[in-house]
Amino acid sequence: MTAKKPSTPATWTDPDDAPELSEAFFQTADQYDGATLKPRGWPRAATIKEAVKLRLNADVLAALRASGDGWQTRINDALRASLALAGKLT
Repeated sequence: MTAKKPSTPATWTDPDDAPELSEAFFQTADQYDGATLKPRGWPRAATIKEAVKLRLNADVLAALRASGDGWQTRINDALRASLALAGKLT
């Protein structure tokens, strides 16, 4: 059986009508510097970190995580200081 078509036409909207330019529109709009799209987000760091897989004892890892947010940065700083003391890092 065929479906019955609606007897009233859909509401027509003018395709030439511009959308409302609200504050939300400008918050999500792309920004250009001339013809170049400006990137969003944080600027690139001066030194790039590399992700590695490191196996640690469970008690050591638990103590590091228990020290709170930023424990990976503190480990990086401790390793850097240890290498500097050993003369391996300048």
